Amino acid sequence: MPDLPSVDARKLALSALGEMKRARQPITSVTAYDYPSGRLADEAGIDIVLVGDSAAMTVLGYDSTLPITMDDMVTLTRAVVRSVRRGIVVADMPFGSFQVSDETAVANAICLARDGGADAVKIEGAGPSLSRARAISDAGVPVMGHVGLTPQSVTQLGGYRAQGRTAEAAHRIVDEAGALEAAGCFAVVIEAVPAPVAARITEGLDIPTIGIGAGASCDGQVLVWHDLLGISTGHVPRFVKRYARIGDAIETALRAYVAEVRAGTFPTAQHTYPMPDDERRRFEQGWRRKA
Repeated sequence: MPDLPSVDARKLALSALGEMKRARQPITSVTAYDYPSGRLADEAGIDIVLVGDSAAMTVLGYDSTLPITMDDMVTLTRAVVRSVRRGIVVADMPFGSFQVSDETAVANAICLARDGGADAVKIEGAGPSLSRARAISDAGVPVMGHVGLTPQSVTQLGGYRAQGRTAEAAHRIVDEAGALEAAGCFAVVIEAVPAPVAARITEGLDIPTIGIGAGASCDGQVLVWHDLLGISTGHVPRFVKRYARIGDAIETALRAYVAEVRAGTFPTAQHTYPMPDDERRRFEQGWRRKA
């Protein structure tokens, strides 16, 4: 087994992910959107910190990932990059940033790497995205692919539903993943795809696969920060496991704060700054003279 970077290493190299695949060492990934989440993910030993365009929904309050802009993604990526010392930071390329042309895709990928500080970018789909992936990679920016359920194409896919559930659709996704590897991607996310299909993709690729709702045979797993920690509300995909109920804890804390402020029990003396008695007397005397 090759020597792999430890959790205490300064910075993982992209090549380490390939080494982890060959050594059958599972790769961990989670989304993050700001300095605190990036820091906590990094300190926990996460290998890939994904600044996802899912921030459109989890952070900015939109109904889909489509409205988030390049400016938004650069700002969020900068914040995460400032906190991550060990993991690889991958930034999602938002809708409209790579679909138009190879030239536009390269310019926006360079922006995320140069201005946002991302170590790599992620693009969704195959088809025209193959040309984009190759162009971006040739320009010197590492690219992660994404097959299966691709949220930027959710309207064409008929909603947020599993993909590859027929033999024909499964073969197509397997082919797309292989084409993304051939186009220069260093890894591929497989989302909401039956486990046997994801297993076949993982077996057939030399590059790592990162699953989300794609079974345990993928080389790594990724979850959305707000889903994993129990902050998100509404429908939760079946592939999500909540490792905490942080949202409930936050609401409880805020309700307690509201109650204490309204009752006049917060703040108390221990939450205020003292003033020396002589300075207080001088202040009050001066105030009385002004009055």
